[in-house]
Amino acid sequence: MAENQLGGQQYLVLPEGASRLLGKEAQRTNIAVGYAVASVVKTTLGPKGMDKMLVSELGDIVITNDGATILEEMNVEHPVAKILVEVAKTQDKEVGDGTTSAVIIAGDLLRNAGNLLDMGIPPAAIIRGYDIAREKALEALQNASSTVTIDDSDKLEKIAKISIGSKNIGSDATKAALTKLVIQAIKQVSVKNGSKVTIDKDFIKLEKKEGGSIEDTAFINGVLIDKEVAHPGMPKSVKNAAIALLDIALEIEKTETDAKIEITSPEQMQAFLSQEEKMLKDMADKIVKSKANVVFVQKGIDDVAQHYLAKAGVMAVRRVKKSDMEKLSKATGARMITSLDDLDAKDLGFAGLVEERKISGEQMIFVEKCKDPKSVTIFIRGGTKQAADEVERALTDVIGAVSSAIEIGRYVTGGGSTEVEVAMKLRDIATDIGGREQLAIQAFADALEVVPKALADSAGMDPIDTLVQLRSKHKGKDGRIYGIDVYKNSISDMERLGVIEPLKVKAQAISSATEASVSILRIDDMISSKGTRPPAGGPGGMGGMPGGMGGMED
Repeated sequence: MAENQLGGQQYLVLPEGASRLLGKEAQRTNIAVGYAVASVVKTTLGPKGMDKMLVSELGDIVITNDGATILEEMNVEHPVAKILVEVAKTQDKEVGDGTTSAVIIAGDLLRNAGNLLDMGIPPAAIIRGYDIAREKALEALQNASSTVTIDDSDKLEKIAKISIGSKNIGSDATKAALTKLVIQAIKQVSVKNGSKVTIDKDFIKLEKKEGGSIEDTAFINGVLIDKEVAHPGMPKSVKNAAIALLDIALEIEKTETDAKIEITSPEQMQAFLSQEEKMLKDMADKIVKSKANVVFVQKGIDDVAQHYLAKAGVMAVRRVKKSDMEKLSKATGARMITSLDDLDAKDLGFAGLVEERKISGEQMIFVEKCKDPKSVTIFIRGGTKQAADEVERALTDVIGAVSSAIEIGRYVTGGGSTEVEVAMKLRDIATDIGGREQLAIQAFADALEVVPKALADSAGMDPIDTLVQLRSKHKGKDGRIYGIDVYKNSISDMERLGVIEPLKVKAQAISSATEASVSILRIDDMISSKGTRPPAGGPGGMGGMPGGMGGMED
């Protein structure tokens, strides 16, 4: 039972079984847990990063080095660990890449803050220092960035190559082919509005099916629907398709209230069935009259309606997801119709080919060769489910990275070069600001350098020696472009090597990491009513994580 001290007396304020951590104990526990979570994903950073294997309670296996996926699949229980999971999710949703960087920066911000707390620096001073450092870091990032446009295919391919470089999904040639598919898809769905380019990533559909190999992954200039043709008598392939999209059921709908029909003779029964059939035939006739030869229905299609559509040579697909209907509309130019009476030739969309194909034993509908589709599909293949899943995660990251670069229009050099440059700028600023905040800004700068240290470590280089060499290089002319070449274990010109990343990815990582660490540092009291003590944690044992992270291997 938790206690509250007042005037030397103990007052019981919480229910039986509740527990409480106060002051420095709460802060140290939260910092330890945050740093431990970051330590889990730190070794996955960079092209030489390691993978993690996660096994669920049901025995499902996930093998990945994607930071957001690892943290989500870990199923953490500690509230601070959940905050860092949210950091990864936010980074993933906002820019699609840089999740690992965001989490490990947050972890080191917390660890360095813990050292300052031990020196007697109050949390308020650390938080003020971190807020100043974040603002100055974003300014330094902007100053260190260069411009890129949607027409800079060479730079976009380099950005995509770096994003996909850390993924274990085949050879360099395979990765290069995949990045070209992504850039082709992004350019196809992009919308120019004056000088501004907007990209709706939702209209780049990633459809995956295990079987074949990663090299079989293909770009479809249209939409792939994981459905089959509704009736065996319908055509399986339609060229120059006129497509209708129906948000209605081609069925006789039941009344909302209970209704009773009394039939007293066989003639009445026959008349009733005939009327029902006539209504369904009228529905099919309206579709045929509109000149549509392919119809996608969001709801069901009655067997009788299927028969009449098949007889008229119309291909029909039923129970298509709403999201797929929206993509079909964007790809073909068809308008969604909610009443057959409104269906007209001008509402139809166009596709050069709509075809049912058997992929790995299952039927799928390919809607391709569209004129200028604003929704496209990348059809992912892989020898195993795990391989296909990892390709999907990799392409999601690449789509996010390239889209971010185009929309913001700026990029920075990678290989840890930008983090070292920003850290050095922050140290110069810290001496001007002075006071206790100076120490917090220096701690912030140290935390940013966890990125080059992690890259050096994964490449088998000495992290400290590498960092010293990087700092020395960055003091010289054009030093900001020098980072770690993990393939040659050396300090090299990242611009020349083509190691570049979107500015937005770096900026979002720093912002998310700072906000998370600051919110955790503000906590000086943890009250748990679950009947268990708030779980302590540390690198050696993650409180609140079943089995102390058992089942995870590098």
